[in-house]
Amino acid sequence: MYFRICLGSDHAGFEMKNYIKFYLQNQTEHKLEINDLGCYSEDRVDYPDFANKVASQVSEKKSDIGILVCGSGNGISMTANKWEGIRCALCWESEISKMARLHNNANVLSLPGRYISLEEAIKCVDSFLNTEFEGGRHKERVEKISKNF
Repeated sequence: MYFRICLGSDHAGFEMKNYIKFYLQNQTEHKLEINDLGCYSEDRVDYPDFANKVASQVSEKKSDIGILVCGSGNGISMTANKWEGIRCALCWESEISKMARLHNNANVLSLPGRYISLEEAIKCVDSFLNTEFEGGRHKERVEKISKNF
């Protein structure tokens, strides 16, 4: 499969983001276009700045998938989920990232850089990329996510 993937992190997720980027650049299972939207060092930055960059790319269909990393994964995913059409899932193990794609049609993966290993992060990324949305009964549920009641 071909994926356009954008990556973003704050300083707490910088190491994990770079590890994921290196991994994706060297895998052969998919054809990937990778866009690193920052941050670019471990200097303190604000996670919303990078969540917004990634979410805008996915929301505007300039990227198919986003991957975000901050310390807990929470702040960066909360920010991303403010964007129309974004379904950002905070995942800490591969089965959760699989279900986020399979049942929720998640298009952005959020990882907690301070709480999971680099190896587990790669497992999450792999399951996210290798799982397609199941559709069916889940389609109507996903459509309700964006409704304003």
